[in-house]
This record gives sequence, C-alpha cells and structure tokens, in this order.
Amino acid sequence: MPLQGSLSIERMCQLAGVSRAGFYRSLQERAPVEEEMETRSAIQQIAVEHRRRYGYRRITAELHRLGMAVNHKRVLRILSEDNLLAVRRGEFVSTTESDHPFPVHLNLARRMELTGINQLWVADITYIRLKNEFVYLAVVLDAYSRKVVGWALGRTMAARLPMAALQQAVSERQPPPGLVHHSERGVQYACGEYAQLLQRYQMIPSMSRAGNPYDNASCESFLKTFKQEEIYANDYRDMEHLHENIEEFIEQYYNRCRLHSALGYRPPEEFERDASTTVNCAGATMSFFRHAEIYRSDERENKNGERPNSRPPAHRPDESPAGYSSASCSPAELASASPAGRHTEQEGIV
Repeated sequence: MPLQGSLSIERMCQLAGVSRAGFYRSLQERAPVEEEMETRSAIQQIAVEHRRRYGYRRITAELHRLGMAVNHKRVLRILSEDNLLAVRRGEFVSTTESDHPFPVHLNLARRMELTGINQLWVADITYIRLKNEFVYLAVVLDAYSRKVVGWALGRTMAARLPMAALQQAVSERQPPPGLVHHSERGVQYACGEYAQLLQRYQMIPSMSRAGNPYDNASCESFLKTFKQEEIYANDYRDMEHLHENIEEFIEQYYNRCRLHSALGYRPPEEFERDASTTVNCAGATMSFFRHAEIYRSDERENKNGERPNSRPPAHRPDESPAGYSSASCSPAELASASPAGRHTEQEGIV
C-alpha cells in the first residue's frame, strides 16, 4: 500500500471514517465523466463529418485509428442515445438484363488471386430515382483496392453508358495489357460495341455465372453503400445537382476518406499507397480444377464394385484446363478460352 507522507491510504481511511472502496470510487468518479464526454464528442464529430454514413463498426475503427480504446458496444449505445445511427433505407434492385443473343465469357474473377492493382476490374450498373425521372450510374472498380476508377451518369442504360465509365477508368489508370474485366451478363456488357472496346484496350472479358451476384460482390457492395449513404440520404434538384454530389461522394469521400472493412478499415487510396511500398512483380494467378482430380473422382467404384471405363473428364462450361495461370498466358490465348470462341451448339447462350 503506497504511503501518503507517513500514513498509508488504509490508515487515512480509518481516521476519516470512510471505506477504502469508497475512497477509490471517489477518485474514479471524476475521470470517467471527463472521458465519457471526450468519447461522446469524438463519436459525434465522426458521425457528423461522415453525414451519418458510418455505422458503429466504422466509427469504432476510426476511433481506434485516432488512438482511442473504445468498445463497439459503447459506440452503438452512444449513437443510439444521441440519435446518430447511420441512415438505412431502401433495398438494392438489380438492373441486369441477361436475356439477349450475345455470347457470354468464361468466369475468371472467381479464380483469381490478386497481388496488386490493375489486375482485375469489376463493373456494374444501377438506377437512381429522381423526382421526375430515372437515371442510371455505371461504375468500374479495381477489385484489389475497391477504388472506383471510372463512372458515368446517364438517362439511358444503353451500352454507351458503361463504355463511358470504362473509358474514364482507362484514361485515369492506364492499365497494362491483359487486365481482366469482370461484369454481370447484362446486354450492355455482352454487346459487340463493348466487346470491341475491351479488345481495343487489350482487356480480357469475364462474366458472372447466371443468377449468381456473389461473383461480382465487391461492385454490388459499393452500389449498396452508395445508395444507402448518398442517394437515400439526400434530395436532388435535377441531374446536374446529382452529378455534383456523386462526384463529391466518389472522388472526395469514398476513394479518399471512407474506411473499408475489406481493406482493414482503410480508405482505398491509402490502401493503394501502402500496397505500392511492397514491390511485387508477380501477376495475378488463377486456380482451376485439376484434370487428374476430376478424373479420379469419376473413377470411383460403382455399386457393383466395378470401375467405369476410362474416359476424359467432363468440364462445366465455366471451367478451364488445369495448370492455367494468367501470368503465363497472353490476352489472345486467354480470350480463346472464352465460350464466345466456341460453337454455340456446344455452349449455351444466356
């Protein structure tokens, strides 16, 4: 027990007629009040700065980045008490129109292991409802950093809308040949004009499986975030006003400031800067089912204990030969693996 002069705390409590627990409690009562006010002020400032776009998890992560040790349950309680919970309205609605005569391409995105930027871009389209009309937003994201590298706003869902977003992305990033461009199977991305644009930029097309939004999850996640944190939280006078707000949200807020859970709660641009400090010359790799593994699985004994006759392994339409690596194949070789280059009677057209 530490001494205060020649008296211990225990002795002083005896002389004062108070318990030691009461003495320590009196010391702790003043500091928590000050700490509570400081924490509440920081939470309120973060919530207001981010226009109530942040939920309690991201606010907790932001507090940790500021050096404040705060539990997420406490943050949630304070947000609830101060009526600062994040705005959550509406649901994401798909705009995919996959009933078209154009060929679809092999799904490469789900097999890629990314090691840097400009290896895989993902693209999608969403609608925005204004007071008197519907408008549409096309975006292109770098799948490695989740950064929005291109976007375009228009009044129609014609192919020129996603083409404008892609051209902006190419102008901004100047990617090397061989980049994989992944999208859903919508007619805007499957049409001849878009395919020609990909060929001009030496990009490798990739498309999601039918009815499976998880193959394009990072782009779907961004569009959901964009709707909840920007569109549903504001009213727009006209399309010009909407364009200004979208530009501010994407360029100034999302890419530079907003913490992304998939990036270890870092903004995309900060994540790219940190990643660029690590030199990595290896390109993205892809993994496929091994021929031998499929062959062995087909040679399992039947009910009579007999093995079937040897035969080449069958592949699904979205599978490719084993041992394939994007680092060792040219864009032309990879494009030849697409169902687009096969006979339509062998591959179903979606």
